[in-house]
Amino acid sequence: MSHKICVIGCGWLGFPLAKKLVESHFIVHGSTTSFDKMEKLKKANIIPFLIEFTSDGIQGDIKACLSGCHTLVLNIPPGLRKNPESNYVQNMKQLIPHIETSSVENVLFIGSTSVYDDQYTSPVITEMSKTSSDPIALKLLEVEALFQNNKTFKTTLLRFSGLFAKDRHPATFLSGRKELKNGSSPVNLIHRTDCIEIILLILKQNIWNIVFNASTTPHPSKQEYYTRVCEDMDIPIPEFKTDTADKGKIINSEKLVHLLNYDFQVKL
Repeated sequence: MSHKICVIGCGWLGFPLAKKLVESHFIVHGSTTSFDKMEKLKKANIIPFLIEFTSDGIQGDIKACLSGCHTLVLNIPPGLRKNPESNYVQNMKQLIPHIETSSVENVLFIGSTSVYDDQYTSPVITEMSKTSSDPIALKLLEVEALFQNNKTFKTTLLRFSGLFAKDRHPATFLSGRKELKNGSSPVNLIHRTDCIEIILLILKQNIWNIVFNASTTPHPSKQEYYTRVCEDMDIPIPEFKTDTADKGKIINSEKLVHLLNYDFQVKL
């Protein structure tokens, strides 16, 4: 019988991931918050579930969504930058009991390298580096701990740097802007293609109870990188300040590269 995987959050990253899992001969349960996307998932041979996290609880048949699944890929964007008062922590707390009473043995939690601070020294950040005390980072870390510390299932934390692809590139947001800070600080990004390949390797190799940072190498400066990308895209180049001290960090992915024997496919 084929391995069954649940992907909660079939959006910009989760949907192409779920399709790739189907191509790799997994049976895939996938959740969406949009009724209109149910048919889209079904056409991709993903078994669809309408699931939404609210302050009143989880709306939808979360029990059926998890039923029979050995592995859960949890890919719920926190949305804390846009909405710091988001119920992200409470939403994830609501999910835990459902996982505990399900067939799920392994959870791959999609997190973020924003749990680490930018600093003026632009330090190299590993999985052992000190995390941030920023209020948003503390919420992210609280949710990570909910899963890491649970003994009912195994959890691997995958902390991605900024995600991008052709249809969503930060250069389009920065294009033409002036007086931008931190032009000499390093870029920390990862392409969606690499995200999906890394997730597949973790699932296929059964690598659990571990924390990975995932950020593409090398790490050019923001000014150099976004100037080059905007020129290639034929859009206005952003301008960076040169009279201020720059904050930043370099996300080190050597642990992931070594354990997965991985070579990033899309370079910066």
